[in-house]
Amino acid sequence: MSAKHQDPFAQAREDMVREQLESRGIRDPRVLDAMRRVPREHFLSGSAARSPRHVYADGALPVGRGQTLSQPFMVAGMTEALEPEPHHRVLEIGTGTGYQTAILAEIVDQVWTVEVDEVLAEGAREILGELGYDNVHFHVGDGSLGWPDGAPYDGIIVTAGAPSLPPPLVAQLAPHGRLVIPVGPRHLQELLLVWKEDGEVRTRTLLECRFVPLVGEEGWQSPTA
Repeated sequence: MSAKHQDPFAQAREDMVREQLESRGIRDPRVLDAMRRVPREHFLSGSAARSPRHVYADGALPVGRGQTLSQPFMVAGMTEALEPEPHHRVLEIGTGTGYQTAILAEIVDQVWTVEVDEVLAEGAREILGELGYDNVHFHVGDGSLGWPDGAPYDGIIVTAGAPSLPPPLVAQLAPHGRLVIPVGPRHLQELLLVWKEDGEVRTRTLLECRFVPLVGEEGWQSPTA
């Protein structure tokens, strides 16, 4: 029996890539391959992780502690917007349970990830270690301040909504790097692509989105209004 047939989630993973990603314009082969390889079910717990249809549904899923596992299309779209290359160093703000971290770790050389919730961070470290990812650096702290120790970064991805663009993240971005971040009110944000050009910070809106709030010195003061 093939490995694919032994994996009850394999077909759901393929269907997700075809129906949710390729059909909506995700084209980067590295991103598509990573989405095929990473077992999303490992980043959920309990009954939520048992049904392939549920795990690979076209939507975000709650993971506890006020956090969510982002919709597959959002994960793939944000990753593709970074234009990741194998030699890149990427900073992730908002480790959560580690799914987006794993997608990045499949593609780039080094991932530096920051999570404000120590319980979530430790859980993600354990899951990613079990899956064999050894190119991820973990930090528990205020993600709105980034992680200066690893800067500058070729890419920065933020998986929580900020009220405005955090200056420390822009400062930690390499000259030709790309930052993808949701910015706006709590109930609805714009997903921005940010880069530096001729000494100036440029931005482009990719789409509307809704993320949990980025809590911190350069974000929201609390998870709720």
